[in-house]
Parts: sequence; C-alpha cells; structure tokens
Amino acid sequence: MEDLLKKVRKIEIKTKALSHQIFAGEYHSAFKGRGMAFSEVREYQYGDDVRNMDWNVTARLRSPYIKVFEEERELTVVLLIDVSGSRYFGTTDCLKQDLMAEIAAVLSFSASINNDKVGALFFSDKVERFIPPKKGRSHLLRIIRELIEFKPESQGTDIGEALRYLTNAIKKRCTAFLLSDLMDCDVNGVPKYEDSLKIAVGRHDLSVINIYDPRERVLPNVGLVHIKDAESGSSNWVDTSSVSVRRNYESWNSNALNKTTQLLRRYKVDTVSIATGQDYVKELIAFFKNRA
Repeated sequence: MEDLLKKVRKIEIKTKALSHQIFAGEYHSAFKGRGMAFSEVREYQYGDDVRNMDWNVTARLRSPYIKVFEEERELTVVLLIDVSGSRYFGTTDCLKQDLMAEIAAVLSFSASINNDKVGALFFSDKVERFIPPKKGRSHLLRIIRELIEFKPESQGTDIGEALRYLTNAIKKRCTAFLLSDLMDCDVNGVPKYEDSLKIAVGRHDLSVINIYDPRERVLPNVGLVHIKDAESGSSNWVDTSSVSVRRNYESWNSNALNKTTQLLRRYKVDTVSIATGQDYVKELIAFFKNRA
C-alpha cells in the first residue's frame, strides 16, 4: 500500500506540474464549452445585436432589453482507457501502460484546472470499471490510483464495447479521450469497431490517443524467438532471421495501421500517435494546437 501511495504521489507531482505550466492554456483553447448559455437581461445599447432582443421584457418595461449570453465553459471529460493484456508490452524505458497512465493523468489535471468534471472507463473485451465524472482532487487521485493498480478480469480488447457503453452512460455531449494501442482488428487488419465509432462521434467530441511501442511495427532480426500473445495466451516460435517473416509482419501491421487511420479520418476523429520512449509533452501540445 505504501508503494502504491508513493507511485500515486509521484505521478501526481509530475503530471500536475505539466498541466499547470504547459497544458492548461492549450487544453482550454482546444476543448471549448458546449456553446453559449444565457447569463442575464440588460437594457439595449447602441450596437447590440437586435436578434438577442428580449421582446417579453421589452414589452413589459416599455424599454428595449436584450439577452446576454456567455460561453458555457464547463465540460464533462471521460477517459476510455484500454487495460487489455497488450498494455504490458514495452521495449524502451517504459511499458505502454506507464505511458498511458501519465497521459491520462495529464489530461485529468488539465481538465480539472479548467473546472471540468472527469470520469474514467476501463475496458478490455468488456467494460471492466466505470468511474462517473466528478470534480475534486480526491476524485482525480482515485482515477490515478486505478490507472496504476487496476487488474482487469479479461485480457482481450473490444473498443466497440467501450464506445457503446460511453454512448449509453453519458447522455449529454462530452469530451472523450480513447487511450489505446488500437489493436482491435480482424485477420485482414480491418478495425472491428466502426459501427459503434460512428454513433459515438455523432454524440460526443471523441479524440484518440494511440499508444504504441516501436517493436510492434517492425520486427528485429534476433534469431529464433518464442512469442506469446498477451491477450489470447497463444504462443509460438518465430524465426526473426527470415526476411519473409519480417516483411510479412511489417506489411500486416502497416496495412492495419493504414486502415485504422482511414477509419478515424472518415469520421473526422482527431488523433495523435505516441510511442513509448517518445516525448509525449511535445506531441500533446501539437495535438492541442491543431484542434484549437
């Protein structure tokens, strides 16, 4: 328990500082409120838009009055976090899980600084846990604690199930971040979650943060290797010294990546890909600026 508290505190200090110093302004610009909310009624002044005239008040007081609106800034932010078996992979200085946890914490604190509510949905091939959106430091620390220690019941991946749950659980439009390696394709590399994605983007402002490891896209020549699928549990020996094996591996992954990219573009989903060992600060700032 003491080790867990130290980990939570460490990630809080690092990511909270980043959120205050770097991301808060960029986040505010990139993720706007739901629109304009009614604020008050005041007397008409020269230059005011007559389309905002409050005719009921004007008639009652026999003097022109207009409605004043202001930006409805507060958002509801939901983090959809992939906790499938493949998150434990990493060949650089961290696992995909570690990178995902840091980025999720940065997004949480950035949202909190802007007075937004934050919730989290942990999913494998089913929804493992849903933490409804709330405000407050203790709530954010709960999410971070779950990011670090959560142990899912399943190891598979079903992004479609997570998106369907989001659509059903959150009725009002929210800002949602899907943090995943996006390894949810059929044998031909086609993503399995198009139908649920189409519905989700129609109701929510969805962004995708694709977390990957470089070795998942290019197989190194290291001879005969015993490889195990972290999600299905199946294993096999692979001869990585074979040029055709490496070429086929890279070709399949490239094809799956292209089809996933095409799908997200088709539905105008803002996406950023971040590799383990990469400076995610630079990538996230660029991502926010492109959205603004």
